[in-house]
Amino acid sequence: MELELRGISKSFGEKKVLDDVSFVASSGRAFGLLGRNGAGKTTTIRIVMDVFPADSGEVLIDGSPIDYSKIGTGYLPEERGLYPKKPIDEQLLYFARLKGMNRTDATRAIDYWLDRLDMAAFKQKKLQTLSKGNQQKIQLITAVAHDPDLIVLDEPFSGLDPVNAGLLKSVVEEEIEKGKIVLFSSHQMNYIEEFCDHIAILNRGSLVLEGSLREIKRSYPRTTLTVTSPEIGRIAAAFGGEPTGDALTLKLRDEAEKRSVMQKLAADYEIDGVSVFEPSLADIFVEYAGDAC
Repeated sequence: MELELRGISKSFGEKKVLDDVSFVASSGRAFGLLGRNGAGKTTTIRIVMDVFPADSGEVLIDGSPIDYSKIGTGYLPEERGLYPKKPIDEQLLYFARLKGMNRTDATRAIDYWLDRLDMAAFKQKKLQTLSKGNQQKIQLITAVAHDPDLIVLDEPFSGLDPVNAGLLKSVVEEEIEKGKIVLFSSHQMNYIEEFCDHIAILNRGSLVLEGSLREIKRSYPRTTLTVTSPEIGRIAAAFGGEPTGDALTLKLRDEAEKRSVMQKLAADYEIDGVSVFEPSLADIFVEYAGDAC
């Protein structure tokens, strides 16, 4: 299954928020939607979720206009939308019924997810008594309990400690393996880089980069090596550069030099590792979105 945004534009009054945005997200993998604050990410997500329509363009599933009565959607918003003074189980049942589940199936799914996320003991607690991280897990349950085809996660790791972040990561991986379309939006580049095969970067409402993250990284010049070695001082003296700990970055004149330098390193020194340097997603993001206002 493929989610396609084709030529999406949106204005609020005189301000154009999205300008001809197009990308494709496929089932069974995560898609990262990136951009600085005000770049248009939230507006894009709300159009995908049918919160409001685009001024022009289309949201398609497998080439046809999306039918929200047939395609299940789950949304984890950046800002929580739950009721702080209501018991958790009542809220979860309410949202599951809104998504079309009958009471029996909804109760079964809620119990499963409360147990899966280590939240069963809080089932009848009021939301406001929970920590920020545990509230985030309850919000996640509202997004996945009805087994949606499309899951949109906006800053899903906000407020989570490393243990709960790891738990959420395993849930997301399971949903991807089930063949769901998972759309990520986050400023935490390490999570996007870990999960997402494809990315799109918005800058001032326009799409400035889109495609396979691996191919984007490989499109950069491959003329820098990262070397780790217990003899890094000797290597630095021979090749130049300032080591950091037991690592050294070597900048080559061109890619043709790469093989000979790697062979010389392996022959003359004790080497723990040699790799071609690739930019991180954070580096790429700064390059394409760093001048946004």
